[in-house]
Amino acid sequence: MSGLDPDELARLRTDLARIARGLDRATRGSDLTRSALSVLGTVAVRGPIGMGELAAVEGVNPTMLSRLAGKLEAAGLLVRDTDPDDGRAVRVAVTEAGAAEHRRRREERTRLLAAHVDALTSDHTARLRAALPALDALAGALRDAR
Repeated sequence: MSGLDPDELARLRTDLARIARGLDRATRGSDLTRSALSVLGTVAVRGPIGMGELAAVEGVNPTMLSRLAGKLEAAGLLVRDTDPDDGRAVRVAVTEAGAAEHRRRREERTRLLAAHVDALTSDHTARLRAALPALDALAGALRDAR
């Protein structure tokens, strides 16, 4: 048993999705999809990464990832090259423009979230702070379940 009843689980899922969609809507500044932004963020944070590992991290099939990487490369945000340890493998790295775009979006989303958190009561802010370890654990469990 999860410790939460089905209605609470549905509420948690819905609230997390609404928060993510709200941040997405408020920070859309280009034609990049949520998936493309996720790939860009992963490469920006992890550094040069093989396409196979990136597909596993992102939970997408290699064909879809290749398309996303191609669009990001065409936009000047990623660069693909051969893996120096395995000439048959391809890896991707973020460009300076890609790193700047990732930073800009992360900062924009953080400012937006901060503004909304600052508008909450101090009791709600304290409850959010107390929930962070549990949310971190949940995010980690979902990531590891892939």
